[in-house]
Amino acid sequence: MSFTATPSLREEQHPLIRDLANRIEAIWQSYLDLALYPMPEELGYVEGRLEGEKLTIENRCYQTPQFRKLHLELAKVGSTLDILHCVMFPRSNYPLPMFGTDLVGGRGQISAAIADLSPVNADRSLPAAYQNALTALPVAHFSQPRELPAWGDIFSDFCLFVRPGSPEEDATFLARVTSFLELHCQQALSQAPVSGEEEARVIAGQRNYCTKQQKNDKTRRVLEKAFGPEWAEYYMTTVLFDVAQ
Repeated sequence: MSFTATPSLREEQHPLIRDLANRIEAIWQSYLDLALYPMPEELGYVEGRLEGEKLTIENRCYQTPQFRKLHLELAKVGSTLDILHCVMFPRSNYPLPMFGTDLVGGRGQISAAIADLSPVNADRSLPAAYQNALTALPVAHFSQPRELPAWGDIFSDFCLFVRPGSPEEDATFLARVTSFLELHCQQALSQAPVSGEEEARVIAGQRNYCTKQQKNDKTRRVLEKAFGPEWAEYYMTTVLFDVAQ
């Protein structure tokens, strides 16, 4: 299924956010059989105020036979903050890593760019097909690597967390995320569903991933300031990082 493009927040955001949002959706449409994901209507587009500035959040969600939810969130706070957040949640019977990427920037500069294929198995290692493909990628050079947060043990050895310092580094980050995404979609299409104990292990790994991500204090503080603690908790646990049942 293809989806007609509609006016989007991305056209007002940093060019890397616009380009990455477009690339993510293009790859999804190219590889996967997309259907709309049933998100509560009031959460598709949200407006609030943050320190006197208008805060806008736009969510797009899809589902496929292999993925319970494909979530792309764009957010903008006045002219001071641009955000892209994306997570692909595999269905519990597909033993796939968690793809995630985030961009945070403002005033023309991306301050944080992260992308990963995060393992969900108990020994914290990616499947061999992923390891082989990711090891074969060319080395990506960035002048300003960043340190993972304390809860970042969920990320793989291939996690990329940087502050891009030039248009060339923006392009390198976009290319690396493209490689991650295409590999992930290819592997998802080649997987056979699992059941029983193996499915239970997938659920446990996804739950650990979501629980750790919910500890992101920066995201929570922004949401609490704009909408209050109760709404922030609801949004963090039912939209951003909901756990498969």
